[in-house]
Amino acid sequence: MEEKRKQKKAVALKYDQENDAAPKITAKGKGIVAEKIIELALAHDIPVKDDPDLIEILSELEIDEEIPSEIYVAVAELLAFVYSANKKRAAKS
Repeated sequence: MEEKRKQKKAVALKYDQENDAAPKITAKGKGIVAEKIIELALAHDIPVKDDPDLIEILSELEIDEEIPSEIYVAVAELLAFVYSANKKRAAKS
């Protein structure tokens, strides 16, 4: 049981303001799959945020499922982090 808690998890979200009502799950996994999701995100300059509580909730959703309204605030904070990171990266270019 302890080993399961220590296993890394990752969830990828996509949000298109023009076409999506809410962010959607685009990838999720644990262990080696989670490491690969993170590796690909970093390789493509996609910001990564470590939030174990949010990952636990999001990992229960299915691929291409919109996030439920109950966690909009938490995901909005995540999106604010991503937008801020992207803005800082653009300023450095």
